[in-house]
Amino acid sequence: MFAEFLESHPLESLIVPLNMRHMYPPVLDQRSWSNLPAQTRDALIQWGNEALDGYPQLSATIYLQYARTGNRKSFETPYFQRRSLLIGATLAECVTGNKRYLDTVMNGLWFICEESSWVISAHNAAPNGKRDKQHLLPDTKAPDIDLFSAQTASTLAYVIDILSDELDELTPVLIQRVRDEIEKRIFTPFLNRDDFWWMGLTRRALNNWTPWILSNVMDAFLLLEVDTRRLAKALDRSMLILDRYLESLPEDGGCDEGCGYWNVAGASLLDCLENLRIATGGKACFYDNPLIRAVAQFPMKAHIDGPWYWNFADCDAKPVLDGERVYTYGIRTENGNLASLGNDICDYHTTPRPIDTPQMNRVLSYLFTRRNIKAIETRSDDKHTVFMPNLQVWAMKKDGIYAALKGGNNGESHNHNDVGNVIVYLEGKPAIIDAGNMTYTALTFSEKRYTLWNIRSAYHNLPIIGGIEQKPGAEYRTKFFEERDTGAIAELQTAYPPEAGLILFRRELYMDESAAVTDNLELREPTEVTWVWMLRSKPETFSTEKGMTELTAGNLRMRFSDTLSYRWEEIPVNDERMALSFPGSLFRLLLTAGPRIKHTERFEFDKGKSDE
Repeated sequence: MFAEFLESHPLESLIVPLNMRHMYPPVLDQRSWSNLPAQTRDALIQWGNEALDGYPQLSATIYLQYARTGNRKSFETPYFQRRSLLIGATLAECVTGNKRYLDTVMNGLWFICEESSWVISAHNAAPNGKRDKQHLLPDTKAPDIDLFSAQTASTLAYVIDILSDELDELTPVLIQRVRDEIEKRIFTPFLNRDDFWWMGLTRRALNNWTPWILSNVMDAFLLLEVDTRRLAKALDRSMLILDRYLESLPEDGGCDEGCGYWNVAGASLLDCLENLRIATGGKACFYDNPLIRAVAQFPMKAHIDGPWYWNFADCDAKPVLDGERVYTYGIRTENGNLASLGNDICDYHTTPRPIDTPQMNRVLSYLFTRRNIKAIETRSDDKHTVFMPNLQVWAMKKDGIYAALKGGNNGESHNHNDVGNVIVYLEGKPAIIDAGNMTYTALTFSEKRYTLWNIRSAYHNLPIIGGIEQKPGAEYRTKFFEERDTGAIAELQTAYPPEAGLILFRRELYMDESAAVTDNLELREPTEVTWVWMLRSKPETFSTEKGMTELTAGNLRMRFSDTLSYRWEEIPVNDERMALSFPGSLFRLLLTAGPRIKHTERFEFDKGKSDE
């Protein structure tokens, strides 16, 4: 798509002057900053006041903690805190204009420029990906570009752009220092190297890194680069890399990494598109592309209710999405429902401070895009069906019951062994759940990844067959996945290893008066099967009548054959990240059928009593 555009549109001739590329008002435009809501202004001042206490230390031994212990937070907490405090001081200066925070801004810029690398310790490695003694600390002679080195460059570029007049009055040397560091660490390697894997020039397996990095690199170029020819080269290169990224996406626009990662993948793609639009005065505009429209719609398709989204893979059930990005996508693609969802998300996200990695462009978008969001007619969510044939997810919401079935394979990005997983929400509340993500450590992306309980199929809503779980790898996949009138069917025998002895495993999810899952299994020899169901609420009662056992748990009423023996276990949620979605405990229900060659079981899920 982008390559075709470049063939007929010389990019250099389309680029607007530097003074037309400023995306947000400078500090001297006090009228714009004073028009922010008083509550927002107060929050920014409080944020800036925290920075007055100084910046945390970053030492070599702190950097080494990841390599030595696998702990990411010991380095990342102060690393991101530095950037957060710099943003806070900058914005506090903008809303006050009293120069109280300028020295703190100056110190933040200085400290970050003095860092040996902007690459976080978890991403630091030799070019071959290995960590030997020579690559435990970053090589300053061979700067790398990872997610957060690019994000740092963008943040610094915004700071010196917005505060350029005040900083120049203090000392123009500092602005030049920032420019020099961005040039050395980002601009030069980006323009001259082809070996960064996320570029897709030497490797085709791309993920969120590509648009996430590119959006930040493009930010910095647009704000700082005065040479039109050089900017054109950077944007040209970015567009060709984006082509490779789009080639890696399915036609349905699905994000196999989930909504949390869409926030830095699909939403970062929007950032790239907006950068191209701004750089060319609207002449490079691609929102009519069907694939881009499909990518834009993913959060709407993954949305369950309120703050809840399906969370297959490394994804949180309550991801913090950029409502401003969703809204803008809706406006640009002329999709009122999408814009409405963005508006709704903004209502849930009521603070300008990011809760994860501080990113200046997202904070500024929150301040100035949010202010201009217009009310959109509320969407009707009483009944809808979603089918994504490439991603292989089917979902339906009907009469207060939401159910989804996932297919796919176990070689997806940020994969959990979850082919065939089902989730059920009742009246907008989780009932049958995917536990989702936990705080990342070195173990998360190591060869021992699949020892983590939340990633194993034995802790998803799937059967364990003769003690055998699903295994990781793209070869473990659905054999068949198809939508039916009010449901979906998946054949899952190929999602399990041969030692499970499966000849057939067909799972059907249907929505009628209730949500119902029917599993038909055929095995080579008589085998015990245990079905796992991850419950949000504690099982309260079990009763048996007419050959069926009925379970109540919170607002869930579940029915299954009384031939199945049952037990359950409590899983305390001790992980900080998982607790954001599911505080307290989860409950793992295990239903076991004795050895048989053929198993046919039906599980029904309906609304029980309210847990209000």
